[in-house]
Amino acid sequence: MNNTNVVDIKSKKTGRIIGGVIAGIAAIVILASSAAIVPAGSTGVITTFGKVSEDTYSEGFHLKIPIAQQLVVVSNKIQVYETDASAVSKDLQTVNSKIAINFRVKADSSASIYKNIGPDYQAVILTPAAQESMKSITAKYNAEQLITQRNLVGEEIKELLESKVSEYGIQIEKFNIINFDFSAEFNAAIEQKQVAEQNKLRAETEKEQKVIEAEAEAEKVKISAQAQAESIKTKAEAQAEANKTIAESLNDNLIKYQTIDKWDGTMPKVASSANPLISLDISDKEAEAAQ
Repeated sequence: MNNTNVVDIKSKKTGRIIGGVIAGIAAIVILASSAAIVPAGSTGVITTFGKVSEDTYSEGFHLKIPIAQQLVVVSNKIQVYETDASAVSKDLQTVNSKIAINFRVKADSSASIYKNIGPDYQAVILTPAAQESMKSITAKYNAEQLITQRNLVGEEIKELLESKVSEYGIQIEKFNIINFDFSAEFNAAIEQKQVAEQNKLRAETEKEQKVIEAEAEAEKVKISAQAQAESIKTKAEAQAEANKTIAESLNDNLIKYQTIDKWDGTMPKVASSANPLISLDISDKEAEAAQ
């Protein structure tokens, strides 16, 4: 075998090796491009040469046609969208608000949203719908009601917003009004009103306290008077009972005895019915003494 034949054989072997390597690489590339992996909480939208397929892939591993088909992942997880919104209240106060919307794309609407709206569906659908809903509901309330009935206002805005975007396959999970911002003049007026209400409440509280104190003092005086009257009554009843006992125990002999016991031996110069000595039989005693 001459050198020329040897070279030809080596060249053929080298060519076959290179061809095999290229074929292997191509097979790997084709196999890799055939894999379609959809993350959890997402939907896989398939396009064939740019045309969106109505069929979608659920989360997990799938196969697609290499090169011809592409996988677009649409998240179905809850997303948070924040934006500023400006509106006018029923009493013509300018209201600048910051709102937060928790939303998600429905899985069965993923292909439709990607096909008809595209990936920028927040700017195309959500933003204008949120702005319009804020203006519509805010106009139903005056500025003070927007503050005092904030939860109710938020629920109404959420319902209106959901009715506007649900047809596109967007579901509103939660709507929050982060803050209301009014003009400086309105804020000053609200502050003055709050101060006036606080002063009024303080005055009413002080008045009620004085009434309570006065009623308590009157009740105290009443109780004291009742106690004093009861004491006087008790003493009078006790005295009456004592007088009754004494009266029941008196008789003529006891009276004479008490009179004689207290007599100092001097005859009264004036005789009257008021002098107890007249009632005594002194004359009889003197006569007996003379005998």
